Amino acid sequence: MSERTQVASRGRVIIRTSIIGIIVNIFLAGFKALVGIVTGSIAIILDAVNNLSDALSSVITILGTALAGKAPDKKHPLGYGRIEYMSAIVISMIVLYAGITSFVESVKAILHPETADYSATALIIVAVGVVVKIALSQFFINTGKKVSSESLVASGTEARFDAIISVATLVAAFIYIFFGLSLESWLAAIISLVLIKSGFEMLRDTISQILGQRIDSTTSKAVKKTILSVDGVQGAYDLIFSDYGPDRVLASVHIEIPDTFTADKIDSITREITSRVYNEHNVSIISVGVYSVNTKDEKIAALRGSISKTVSQHNEVLQMHGFFVDFQKKEIRFDLVMDFVPNRNDIYKEVVKEIQAQHPDFRIYANMDVSYSD
Repeated sequence: MSERTQVASRGRVIIRTSIIGIIVNIFLAGFKALVGIVTGSIAIILDAVNNLSDALSSVITILGTALAGKAPDKKHPLGYGRIEYMSAIVISMIVLYAGITSFVESVKAILHPETADYSATALIIVAVGVVVKIALSQFFINTGKKVSSESLVASGTEARFDAIISVATLVAAFIYIFFGLSLESWLAAIISLVLIKSGFEMLRDTISQILGQRIDSTTSKAVKKTILSVDGVQGAYDLIFSDYGPDRVLASVHIEIPDTFTADKIDSITREITSRVYNEHNVSIISVGVYSVNTKDEKIAALRGSISKTVSQHNEVLQMHGFFVDFQKKEIRFDLVMDFVPNRNDIYKEVVKEIQAQHPDFRIYANMDVSYSD
């Protein structure tokens, strides 16, 4: 299946799921609004408003998916996939707005209480709504995770909180019926605060994705394992991922190979890496850098051991790789992977200074890296 076909298939799944959500939420909103007006229940009316916000979330998801599915062009050669993250932000804002609005109305109802008139029919409708919303939320979340759609997951999360609000309404209704205590406004206020918290968390997570967060360690380790499985590759380092949408993840990597390999052999290896990683992980390797590994002089092992011992004395240095010695030019080259500490530049300079002092006959060329992935 080609990349464009995969994108189109994913888009159809998201849009189909969202349309189901729109239809279900509109019906639920209508029934709950009618019940809320008849019974005078502020909680049920707010529940109906939440269903309408869910329907709007699904509309935004459809628009975001349609725009994100546009083919790459000259102005945006890497496509429009990040638009999905923008639509997830909009949905997060809707969740926040719904939570704040619900909280305001709940406080008003606490200050100016009105007695609700619950009927068996009203409670049955709300109970059915709970079952439907739980099923719908799980459907959205499962489908969203399956196709890597943050918008669907966000909509499903919002639907789950709507179900919790409905459950709170039912609990308040039974407490009122059996004990004469009117608590629905208080319960609605508590649930509204939970909804506001959820909206902030959804917004935070989506913004983190747009900023460029560290990819899941399971994925990075699996990609490295695939790269190392290619014959001739002795090490894989500096694996950097760039997320341009759920269906477009690009990556670059440095590999260690023997210094005896020809250009033809290196070309064959890099093509094999690109093919395997894309087929197995749907990640496009766009750049493969090469570290040459000495194979001609046993004295290099002693040098590497000596320098590794110096490096290991600094906990802030996570790794040393790309080690190469040129005895003719009197050069030692390697990379130091630094931890994310505020003074990493100072530590890096200190380590290089120590190594230079221990090996004054060589010029030390140490490149400072950071750990971009696990």
